[in-house]
Amino acid sequence: MSGRDVIGIAQTGTGKTAAFALPILHRLAEHPRSPVRKSCRVLVLSPTRELSGQILDSFRAYGRHLRIKSALAIGGVPMGGQVRSLLDGLDVLVATPGRLLDLVQSNALRLGDVECFVLDEADRMLDMGFINDIRRIVAKLPAQRQTLMFSATMPRAIAELAGHMLRDPVKVAVTPAATTVERIEQRIVFVDRAAKPAILVDVLRAEPVDRVLVFTRTKHGADKVVRKLVQSGIAAEAIHGNKSQGQRERVLAAFRNGKVKTLVATDIAARGIDVDGISHVVNFDLPNVPETYVHRIGRTARAGAGGIAISLCDGEERAFLRDIEKLIRMSIPSSDKRSQRGEPAVVSNAPVRPSGDGKQRHWHRGNGGRKPQRNHQPSRDHQQSRDHQQPRDHQQSRDPGIASVAFLHRHEPARRGEARDTPRSTGRSRGS
Repeated sequence: MSGRDVIGIAQTGTGKTAAFALPILHRLAEHPRSPVRKSCRVLVLSPTRELSGQILDSFRAYGRHLRIKSALAIGGVPMGGQVRSLLDGLDVLVATPGRLLDLVQSNALRLGDVECFVLDEADRMLDMGFINDIRRIVAKLPAQRQTLMFSATMPRAIAELAGHMLRDPVKVAVTPAATTVERIEQRIVFVDRAAKPAILVDVLRAEPVDRVLVFTRTKHGADKVVRKLVQSGIAAEAIHGNKSQGQRERVLAAFRNGKVKTLVATDIAARGIDVDGISHVVNFDLPNVPETYVHRIGRTARAGAGGIAISLCDGEERAFLRDIEKLIRMSIPSSDKRSQRGEPAVVSNAPVRPSGDGKQRHWHRGNGGRKPQRNHQPSRDHQQSRDHQQPRDHQQSRDPGIASVAFLHRHEPARRGEARDTPRSTGRSRGS
């Protein structure tokens, strides 16, 4: 309200959007003026299309009795309508970084008149690789502005970015960074990797599910999980970056109205999807970034409600689990549904070739599959054996001239012998 820069840290689902939307609307109402053409007075950046749409809905709901001009600038939809909405200027523009830069580069938007800049879900921006886009956008903003940064976590890189963007900011932390909501019942289920789909089906059938959000690490994994659930008689839909904006909106609408109770998503949905009544969150794949776990399970137990978060953990994800428990400062209760069979023996993949004496020797791939060449002098016994064998061969020859040449060849200078023992260069470095 006083115009100072702010860093806000709070758990997901605690009302961060209202925390910055209401004061901004109050300032716009107190100081009304017509916006400059192709510009905006308030710029709000968020990482995903869904979150941007929800932020805009909040501004319009809170300011429905105010004459506030607002618009949305996101990818996945034609840019023409967004360009037309900017012609006469806006009070509030909510955008994703990529589309905002497209509008700036096409001269459809100028950022020199921004009075208030809001960066929402700043740590998620970092995770999604938007940090350079944010720096480019900040460089185009006027020096005299108010900057508000909101996030659920505050990693070091975001703290450094805040140091460059904000001037003498006020830090407001509702709870310690990266803590989970106490009303969420968290569980870990240790499983075999191959058994994950079947155990997910068992979990969804056993739990009293109202709406469940299942997270996978990849887009392909999300589609694969949906196919498995549908084959098992559980209606499910997927939402991820390969879906068009229209498909994502239709799936979210079906999830909100209860037509679809199981939504499988990548981390694009881990932020900003504010759907009432999500009773369960299931981590089909544990995230390799521990802060992402906090945001995933924050989709349940919102606005004072309770919720359950179940994570399936295979052997390769144990390290991720340790990082998560270290971050949230608690040990998560676990159960074990792995098979009772022992661990399979480690089998060497090195090719094996029989030697001349019938023994099995390993030939390592690092040597290109070739027999390693030795650069040492042959032993005395071995040399004597060769000397005894070779004369015997030459004694069978009746031509004394040939025997003489063979004798000279056996007793040529050591320099030539050394050259013969030197390994040929293969053109490869030793470490290749």
